Amino acid sequence: MKSQNTTSNNLVDTTTTLLKPELNLWHALIPVIALVTMLFYNVFYVFGDDALSGSNQFILILGAAVAAVVGFYNKVSYKNMLEEVAENVKSTTAALLILLMVGALAGTWLISGVIPSMIYYGLQILNPTFFLVASVVICAIISIATGSSWTTSATVGIALIGIGNTLGISAGMTAGAVLSGAYFGDKMSPLSDTTNLAPAMAGSDLFDHIKYMAYTTIPTISVTLIIFLIIGLNLDTNGTPDISDKLQAIDGAFNISPWLFSVPVLVILLIVKKTPPLIALLVGTLLGAVAAIIAQPQIVMTVADATVLDFKTAYKGVMKAITVDTAVETTSVELNDLFTAGGMYGMLQTIWLIICAMIFGGVMDAIGALSRISKALLSLATTTFGLFASTVASCLALNVTASDQYLALVVPGKMFKKAYEDRGLAPENLSRTLEDSGTVTSVLVPWNTCGAYQSGVLGVSVADYFIFAFFNWISPFMTLLFAAFSIKIKQLKAS
Repeated sequence: MKSQNTTSNNLVDTTTTLLKPELNLWHALIPVIALVTMLFYNVFYVFGDDALSGSNQFILILGAAVAAVVGFYNKVSYKNMLEEVAENVKSTTAALLILLMVGALAGTWLISGVIPSMIYYGLQILNPTFFLVASVVICAIISIATGSSWTTSATVGIALIGIGNTLGISAGMTAGAVLSGAYFGDKMSPLSDTTNLAPAMAGSDLFDHIKYMAYTTIPTISVTLIIFLIIGLNLDTNGTPDISDKLQAIDGAFNISPWLFSVPVLVILLIVKKTPPLIALLVGTLLGAVAAIIAQPQIVMTVADATVLDFKTAYKGVMKAITVDTAVETTSVELNDLFTAGGMYGMLQTIWLIICAMIFGGVMDAIGALSRISKALLSLATTTFGLFASTVASCLALNVTASDQYLALVVPGKMFKKAYEDRGLAPENLSRTLEDSGTVTSVLVPWNTCGAYQSGVLGVSVADYFIFAFFNWISPFMTLLFAAFSIKIKQLKAS
């Protein structure tokens, strides 16, 4: 009898869903317009750079509330909306677990000296003639290792601006090189929150996303390096960059060794062998923990607030690095901010954002708004190129209006997901386009949180570095070029 009742209820729900009227396009757009308006006010007029600490997440919930009101008006039940939200959140389970594991890995790779070693050897490739190219490479290496363009520019970026000034290179030019490398690394690093967020929104796998993104990103960074090489060869430089104090600071705080690169190399091999991301990241975290105990016992003891390294101390130090904020101090104030990691705790803000985005997207799905908007977009974008161009335009528009990099990924990601499916395109196409046009262009908008942050940290206005941030503004053109000539446009596999 219980089974029959359940079946009956399911039939009623299905019938209700099937019979609900198709949403009017203007009704479908009301929640989007309300969301963008609230986000613009929240970021631009009130919280600024601090908007991601919680207010933007709540704005997404308010946007979901507006969508729910539209749904009630169009006879969509509360139960259907809640069920769709639950399904949306469930679909991000793997991404949320990966984010937690990324935070854990970053913690053990810091205290083990893996990340500091990457920075130590990266700084040594500086050369006056090839300073701009070297700046791109250094920032790319550091950003890949840390997963953060903000941390890279706020530490090594500041140092490179100073070195560039001593060589007679304009601050805008150096800042452009710093940001090009930093955003390349941020975009391609599995430790980056945006690199995790984009596939979570599009429904693609993290490492498939990174692999597919390389098709457009490698040519873009190659063009960027060629341009900076040409500029560098035609510049008159003077002096020699002095980084000895920074190298001494790193060497004094960590036991630097090329053997530490065996940890990331093993993780890369696992990824190449198509090991599931969670397993690869867990192995990387545990290898980092072992390396920390062997290579950096003094740091493990410091993190554990102990004076003797025993099992309890090692356990406590490693667990703190994995779970909470960890910092390793050096004699260089400029580098101290670089040697910090938030652990799993540091990822909760991004997880919070994803969950709130799923609430908004779930309600929009349930009331039929996303399918209605997708239908309208598909009618306008009559070609595959038109769909890619619409995605790029939406990401750029949200970077300008919503003033936030994350929302330039979240909102278009949810809006365009079904449109790509209806066109028979794999989700990697959408996640790649989101990053090519949303992640990297945020720094080119002065009032965007990224633009405001980077110009403030580097002491260079957006107007001064805009033209020299070649990687950032070439990226959306590269993704459109690939779409126009149908290069590496992955199709959905037939089920």
